[in-house]
Amino acid sequence: MENPIDSLLLQPIYLSVLSFFLNLVLLLILFGSWLFKKRVACEDTDAIMNEEFKHISFSYNKLVLICCVSLSVFYSVLSLLSCLHWHTNGWPFLDLLLAALTWGSISVYLFGRYTNSCEQKVLFLLRVWWVFFFVVSCYHLVVDFVLYKKQEMVSVHFVISDLVGVCAGLFLCCSCLWKKGEGERIDLLKEPLLSSAESSDNEEVTAPFSKAGILSRMSFSWMSPLITLGNEKIIDIKDVPQLDRSDTTESLFWIFRSKLEWDDGERRITTFKLIKALFLSVWRDIVLSALLAFVYTVSCYVAPYLMDNFVQYLNGNRQYKNQGYVLVTTFFVAKLVECQTQRQWFFRGQKAGLGMRSVLVSMIYEKGLTLPCHSKQGHTSGEIINLMAVDADRISAFSWFMHDPWILVLQVSLALWILYKSLGLGSIAAFPATILVMLANYPFAKLEEKFQSSLMKSKDNRMKKTSEVLLNMKILKLQGWEMKFLSKILELRHIEAGWLKKFVYNSSAINSVLWAAPSFISATAFGACLLLKIPLESGKILAALATFRILQGPIYKLPETISMIVQTKVSLNRIASFLCLDDLQQDVVGRLPSGSSEMAVEISNGTFSWDDSSPIPTLRDMNFKVSQGMNVAICGTVGSGKSSLLSSILGEVPKISGNLKVCGRKAYIAQSPWIQSGKVEENILFGKPMEREWYDRVLEACSLNKDLEILPFHDQTVIGERGINLSGGQKQRIQIARALYQDADIYLFDDPFSAVDAHTGSHLFKEVLLGLLRHKTVIYVTHQVEFLPEADLILVMKDGKITQAGKYHEILDSGTDFMELVGAHTEALATIDSCETGYASEKSTTDKENEVLHHKEKQENGSDNKPSGQLVQEEEREKGKVGFTVYKKYMALAYGGAVIPLILVVQVLFQLLSIGSNYWMTWVTPVSKDVEPPVSGFTLILVYVLLAVASSFCILIRALLVAMTGFKMATELFTQMHLRIFRASMSFFDATPMGRILNRASTDQSVADLRLPGQFAYVAIAAINILGIIGVIVQVAWQVLIVFIPVVAACAWYRQYYISAARELARLAGISRSPVVHHFSETLSGITTIRSFDQEPRFRGDIMRLSDCYSRLKFHSTGAMEWLCFRLELLSTFAFASSLVILVSAPEGVINPSLAGLAITYALNLNTLQATLIWTLCDLENKMISVERMLQYTNIPSEPPLVIETTRPEKSWPSRGEITICNLQVRYGPHLPMVLHGLTCTFPGGLKTGIVGRTGCGKSTLIQTLFRIVEPAAGEIRIDGINILSIGLHDLRSRLSIIPQDPTMFEGTIRSNLDPLEEYTDDQIWEALDNCQLGDEVRKKELKLDSPVSENGQNWSVGQRQLVCLGRVLLKRSKLLVLDEATASIDTATDNLIQETLRHHFADCTVITIAHRISSVIDSDMVLLLDQGLIKEHDSPARLLEDRSSLFSKLVAEYTTSSESKSKRS
Repeated sequence: MENPIDSLLLQPIYLSVLSFFLNLVLLLILFGSWLFKKRVACEDTDAIMNEEFKHISFSYNKLVLICCVSLSVFYSVLSLLSCLHWHTNGWPFLDLLLAALTWGSISVYLFGRYTNSCEQKVLFLLRVWWVFFFVVSCYHLVVDFVLYKKQEMVSVHFVISDLVGVCAGLFLCCSCLWKKGEGERIDLLKEPLLSSAESSDNEEVTAPFSKAGILSRMSFSWMSPLITLGNEKIIDIKDVPQLDRSDTTESLFWIFRSKLEWDDGERRITTFKLIKALFLSVWRDIVLSALLAFVYTVSCYVAPYLMDNFVQYLNGNRQYKNQGYVLVTTFFVAKLVECQTQRQWFFRGQKAGLGMRSVLVSMIYEKGLTLPCHSKQGHTSGEIINLMAVDADRISAFSWFMHDPWILVLQVSLALWILYKSLGLGSIAAFPATILVMLANYPFAKLEEKFQSSLMKSKDNRMKKTSEVLLNMKILKLQGWEMKFLSKILELRHIEAGWLKKFVYNSSAINSVLWAAPSFISATAFGACLLLKIPLESGKILAALATFRILQGPIYKLPETISMIVQTKVSLNRIASFLCLDDLQQDVVGRLPSGSSEMAVEISNGTFSWDDSSPIPTLRDMNFKVSQGMNVAICGTVGSGKSSLLSSILGEVPKISGNLKVCGRKAYIAQSPWIQSGKVEENILFGKPMEREWYDRVLEACSLNKDLEILPFHDQTVIGERGINLSGGQKQRIQIARALYQDADIYLFDDPFSAVDAHTGSHLFKEVLLGLLRHKTVIYVTHQVEFLPEADLILVMKDGKITQAGKYHEILDSGTDFMELVGAHTEALATIDSCETGYASEKSTTDKENEVLHHKEKQENGSDNKPSGQLVQEEEREKGKVGFTVYKKYMALAYGGAVIPLILVVQVLFQLLSIGSNYWMTWVTPVSKDVEPPVSGFTLILVYVLLAVASSFCILIRALLVAMTGFKMATELFTQMHLRIFRASMSFFDATPMGRILNRASTDQSVADLRLPGQFAYVAIAAINILGIIGVIVQVAWQVLIVFIPVVAACAWYRQYYISAARELARLAGISRSPVVHHFSETLSGITTIRSFDQEPRFRGDIMRLSDCYSRLKFHSTGAMEWLCFRLELLSTFAFASSLVILVSAPEGVINPSLAGLAITYALNLNTLQATLIWTLCDLENKMISVERMLQYTNIPSEPPLVIETTRPEKSWPSRGEITICNLQVRYGPHLPMVLHGLTCTFPGGLKTGIVGRTGCGKSTLIQTLFRIVEPAAGEIRIDGINILSIGLHDLRSRLSIIPQDPTMFEGTIRSNLDPLEEYTDDQIWEALDNCQLGDEVRKKELKLDSPVSENGQNWSVGQRQLVCLGRVLLKRSKLLVLDEATASIDTATDNLIQETLRHHFADCTVITIAHRISSVIDSDMVLLLDQGLIKEHDSPARLLEDRSSLFSKLVAEYTTSSESKSKRS
């Protein structure tokens, strides 16, 4: 019995009444809006913004208005025709008449609102009405089809009205969302803080997308100028338009942050809150893409729904005239809607993904800015960079898949409905079959989540170690450890590869199950039909097969969707966990404004600890006051807490108890200089505008002018990463200049004089601390006792406590700690006095001599100092298409490429079996019930199942082969790249920011691991699939080739036209990632300095600008891809429609209806497959840029061989340790000036030689050349008669020992840091620790030798790190030892003990010492004095001191005079 409600809902009269009343309600609301709307006069600024609004959104206003007017005219005409021609009256006539009146009223309303009103936003209710109008029109259209199917009469004007309503409604729905976005973008222009300069620049930075009209947006024509430009020239970054302001990171970030913090007001960030905030940040694009995805999904099922009708029509069952052309038109319109909505859906989804990536990168960076130092020990730089480089990208990539879960449900529902229409109750079996497929994948999905989580953790561990190794590559090469540490990274990669292998094989299992699912479901449904005695006809079979083929897409995509859901969930959890870490404790320091207190720093009962859980605080019982303008010195032994005290004042150390107040702005100079990559000038200005007079005074005070004259581009010279092309002293003075230029109130100096020579140290103390800062508050840590008498207050520290405090003479006799420090210094001076003749020169004489010497050197060097290029070069960028060689090399990585043909063969077999199974079902099923089937039902299903099982087996083999091949290629690529990186010379690391290398090791490697194999496989699958479809279609009607050939040619032309611009956009996007990674890494390493200068906002702005640079390139790359896909799909749609016209135009009986239906079934996917193939090919080329970038690093020039078997030295070499240098000339690169100019000298074996000279004179360069870190440009060095250039690098470096200028420790344990090669016993290690004065410190620790060392040894002081380096050489006991500022960061007393240790343990060894402390070299057997890269003096200290005119004598006299005069003034 028919349901009366259903009958009512299907009655035209009901629809007319419903529509009439809805129109009437809207008319009343619009009338009420006019009556009660308050008119407010617009102010001038609003009028200006109104004009700006009309300028930007004119195309929207015009098109919406035209649409509404057109609808009013249309309904007016239709109502007249209805009354006069069709003689319709009653409710239908009133409905059409009122609809005309309603749309006319809307047109008048919008016209007035757009032209006269200040408010540009469309009435919210009107937006709702447009959406509702679209839904009702769709409902009307469905009802018309239902009535038609019931053989009931349907008025023509109803159908026309419904079709027009659906199209207009869809347009208005999309327009109102786009229009709303424009209105909110204009709101951004009203911000009061926007400067006029920024406003004037607005036109230059606005993206074409924001100005594009709706037709331009629908066709992506706004991308045409850029793509055309790409065909005319190679696109550069400056050619790519900026993002619209509302799409910039800054705009999105503050929305995201406010939503994240607003949610429940809780501090803890959960994964759900993170997802919610991300959605609210880009909700408009997500909602719009969801609407488009819904329309796309519905439009996809129009063709399967009509398939049975089409087959019946071809079979001669024609219900009305021109039915075939009506069906063709319906197919064509459905495909057009499908094409448009899919492209817009993908574009909007990716746009949302870019926004999510931007805010996540900024949020992770923001968290890094507030992360306390002790939290960084648990989350290393490599891990944090991985969150930004991999996890944020993965969440962004999920935008492709975010709608897939609910779309799959919708598609399955529509498919079951169509199957029910075609197969009746037999289709019900398809539902449990579908559920069974989903359940079969559940355990695989759980495993995938587990594998993905473990994979990311192992990747974190690898990236952490890689980051640490790259940061300290120089020390690894000096020690000959690089291959050992490479093996550690390869071990970590092996663990990662284990999880990767499980992950890809598990994905293959999911892939196989889901690819076999359509065949399994269809076989189940057809079998159920036979059991239920439901006759199978070819039309119904084809409708079912068409449905299954459409369902194949999402089902085939389901493995990737599941994988992305799992990966995204893991990434969201990781980011949420990181964002939950505690921020820097804000109440550590009570900050007072400048001049508000007489006390600059005041600590009362302060207790501070880096580790809250430690029973012994880092600092305790802190009580002291520092008045404004005081000069405060902090001294003490190594590890006494001096640096921690400064960090406490900065607010870096967590406070346990007490009070700390700081009045005024701070400036901080770290013990280990932190220098940014960039120009010298930029490092000094540090974000402040240039004030030339003050800038010059700062350069003079820091004694930088002479250094800048030597540098190739003066202060415009680009400094390499971590100041790699500067000496330690130069780096220290640049960061002092940076602090001075800030003109702060309080200056905190952490051992500022340890890295500079005595003369420069005295100059800095006089000109900086006693000069420019004489009226400022200065608190400085120092081991130079000679500077202490000038201090207003001296704090003596020991074991985390202040043991003495007062002026120099007050505490000298009041305790033993300070007396020990001063006594050690006095002892050192006495040693010097015993060697010299007492000569002391005046400083003016020395300065005059230096000026003469400098002038002379400039004349001698001449053209050598003329630069030809910067040390740090732009990142290498390939141009033009990705060469075939790249593909060939990549495919050859796995078994020489032998598996690739096998994969293709298996895919061809699968395609043939798949077509064969469908062909079988079409061929053996009758066209109608009246025809007897040629085979039995059992045979029908048996053959179909056998073919389906065979094709499923091919799927499994293909999936396993792709996984195996992809895994092998990624692993080989990783190994080859890392081997060449570790074998690269230091010049490569000097010129290459670490971010570039990390980008390849993380992002590009991730692409090779997880994305490329699938891309390659899909290209093969799509290409073979298309060939199969064309074969099926041509078999039915060869005439379609007349259409397909020009369409294919046009597609190829479009692809060629597109690829030039797209390729360069992809390359630029890849290159623009490296600065983000590099800036991130650099910020994390200098976070204390950044926070001390309150520079977080500037650095936050920098990361946003860098992120925007990547986003704008990726945005336009995405736009270019959609530009291509839209045109390809449009061409394919026309080809499809033309094929249908050929079929319906053919005389009856010429074409087999069943085969024609099969051809159409396959052709339904042709436009999508063809566009997807071209898109995938282009995307594959873009992804291959990652391989191209990695292959670049497999071609890095290597250092000379590690071992040369034919010239290996004896195991006892060097036995004497004699070094002979002959005409040695050294430069750091072919485009850089000479640093050492023809040195010739001899270091006798078994003697101690001290190398001295001003900062930057070439001391460290000479040592680097000795270790062949830098290869000589000319000349030679011989050790015990063997030319070091003739032997392998490992044989050379492993036989020498060095304590470098920058002490280095690695994450691990104390044992692994002292003995990374595992060559020594614990007893030997303890002996070395005792000899380097660290034995007692290590014994205090619970785990002794297994005590943990954090990343870069951050839980050890700089002085302690230098002692660990000393322990290494004591273990190694080489015949030749180099000390490069080995005791710069330790106190004089410890220095004296170490010198005594070295004299005892290396009595018969050759020792070369570079030191700024004269006491460290005064007892050497020989002294070598360098200046401007030339040997000025080389003799014994005694002889040089006898000659009062010698430069060494003047240097010693200056040092002793300075020290003694300060002591006497005390």
